[in-house]
Amino acid sequence: MKSSTALRVVVVALVTLTSACATTQTTSTTWTADPNAPSGYAYGYQYGRYGQVQSIQEVVQRTEGNPVGGAIAGALIGATLFGGRGPEAAVGAAGGAAIGASASQGSSERRTYNVIVRFDDGAYATFTYYGYSPFRPGERVVLTPQGLNHG
Repeated sequence: MKSSTALRVVVVALVTLTSACATTQTTSTTWTADPNAPSGYAYGYQYGRYGQVQSIQEVVQRTEGNPVGGAIAGALIGATLFGGRGPEAAVGAAGGAAIGASASQGSSERRTYNVIVRFDDGAYATFTYYGYSPFRPGERVVLTPQGLNHG
């Protein structure tokens, strides 16, 4: 019974403290087409649906590790796993703190680009690309069964 209580405490502590190990920040930047630029030609739908890129929104999501939060979470979990009292708890806390701090280091960044297209029929659509945008504001595009292409 004692081990199942300890396991519950570990699971609750892990779920509660995991958010302390990293922080995520998301920012976005939007580029728009010149509203005075010519809209291009009115094409039919026989070979594709034509339009113009109106804007591109860059979304950057950064995740930063938090070694202090990881150390605290690891210490609590380590102490609980090793009995919660006495020298075993101290050893578990120290080991857990070291592992938690190490696991919570580093950072990552992910960029997505939302390409907003206004089609010649007046409708709008958004297309999302990861890593880079193959288009720029004001560029003519065509939507085909293979996806959005340069027009």
